[in-house]
Amino acid sequence: MSKGRSEAAAGASEILLKYLQEQNRPYSAQDVFGNLQREHGLGKTLVVKALEQLAQQGKIKEKMYGKQKIYFADQDQFDMVSDADLQSLDARILALTAQVQSLQQSCRHMEAELKELTSALTTPEMQKEIQELKKECAGYRERLKNIKEASNHVTPEEKEQVYKERQRYHREWRKRKRMATELSDAILEGYPKSKKQFFEEVGIETDEDHSVKLPDP
Repeated sequence: MSKGRSEAAAGASEILLKYLQEQNRPYSAQDVFGNLQREHGLGKTLVVKALEQLAQQGKIKEKMYGKQKIYFADQDQFDMVSDADLQSLDARILALTAQVQSLQQSCRHMEAELKELTSALTTPEMQKEIQELKKECAGYRERLKNIKEASNHVTPEEKEQVYKERQRYHREWRKRKRMATELSDAILEGYPKSKKQFFEEVGIETDEDHSVKLPDP
């Protein structure tokens, strides 16, 4: 093995040993490679060989789980923890968890406030918006003034007269349509051809031919 490769292997072993001791949990070689590759740029082959070497040297432990090897720190190097210490650690974890949740909630409130502030109009934008609204209101006032001053308003009486005429024309339309239908039905009783052929020969055009619908009264 060349000097450069020896130094790389030694450096990798040091990094991996420190990582396993700090994390103090089991990892596969793939896990270690994935966790450290970006930060340290270690190749997968180098990681596998370094872990195997550390296990052979007794610096870490190695176990087989199915077809996969798992590596973890030697637990003998850590001090024994009493039940009282464990309870103290549990209490500390609960306190820190509560603190984290409180900080997360504060962050959410601040994010919501920041979003509200960033979406609000600035003073120049607000002034521009006010000017545009004033201009729009002035236009509406001018239109209203012109409408009020116009001399061609429809009076209530004129409106009523138009409505009555519409009703009269509507009744007449319905009446004539019914009469034409009854007449054509009577003729068709003795006509040897279809209704469509009869209308074509006579030259009758219906409302439906021109997509005309009788309006509501």
